[in-house]
Amino acid sequence: MAASIPGLSDLVDPDVRDRVAAFLTGVETELLVAVTSPDPLIDEAAAHLVRAGGKRFRPLTVSLCAQLGDPSRPELLTAAVLMELTHLATLYHDDVMDEAPLRRGAASANSRWSNRIAVYVGDFLLARAAEMAASLGEEAVRLQASTLAQLVRGQLAETVGPRGGDPIRHHLQVVEDKTASLIATSARFGGLFSGLPGHHVRTLAEYGTAIGIAFQLSDDLLDIASETAQSGKTPGTDLREGVPTLPVLYVLSDPATGGPRLRELLSKGPLTDDEEHAEALGLLRESAALKQARETVHGYAEVARRSAGTLPAGPARRALEQLCEYIADRTG
Repeated sequence: MAASIPGLSDLVDPDVRDRVAAFLTGVETELLVAVTSPDPLIDEAAAHLVRAGGKRFRPLTVSLCAQLGDPSRPELLTAAVLMELTHLATLYHDDVMDEAPLRRGAASANSRWSNRIAVYVGDFLLARAAEMAASLGEEAVRLQASTLAQLVRGQLAETVGPRGGDPIRHHLQVVEDKTASLIATSARFGGLFSGLPGHHVRTLAEYGTAIGIAFQLSDDLLDIASETAQSGKTPGTDLREGVPTLPVLYVLSDPATGGPRLRELLSKGPLTDDEEHAEALGLLRESAALKQARETVHGYAEVARRSAGTLPAGPARRALEQLCEYIADRTG
């Protein structure tokens, strides 16, 4: 299945758009090569999520950032694939922990095979990613390892909860560690392997962190605000599963942002009753909490845009700025 690339069709510069599109086509091909195994079970299970498609936001980030340097360097494709493999491995593991029956509209690996196989396949993908990082040199290995450590910290923090701390600050840190860490490293790889100087690579990492947080938060808002499954999930899935996204946390921390009835509903946890679910979703869509969460997304997108604004002017920088605009606008 072809990747659904967020904002790609909106890139104004046709040369940048065409180069990025060609790069992402190459990523799809190389992903399937990377997950190939002589064992038929591993081969099928490892390719399961690759074939299910996805946004490919991390390879997109690698390619967009590489446009500032030499985007034709072959190391960039390897870097993009290893970042997507790392991301896919976390999805296999997440589905086991969440006991998720579906992923990207298809049966999850754990429901199709078993939890054990899903865990082992996730480990297999991490091993493949590590091999690719090793082929890129010591710096790539170090960056991938530190990114994985940050990602695991985020997963642990999400599992144990805020432990008496500020739940909103805790949530934003989890988003940075679990999601934005991979996007920041993707941005860094794009700069590093396109030959940019160190200070530009560091700026791209800052850009990637901010746009990564905005991207994840906007996905969570789409689960509430969209009438269609823009987010890749049935709208209201997080409410039904009791996942505390940012608007929910705003309501629970400040009753004025949602009203007593919405607070009462959200305090119940998973909303499995269809009538209560529909009521909560409707109230949340009209709440001040959703508006506040949108402003938070816009704030992170603006931080990313300001970082991009310090990079060399031209079509590549404009593409990075356009991605910020896309992420902010998609949530209304």
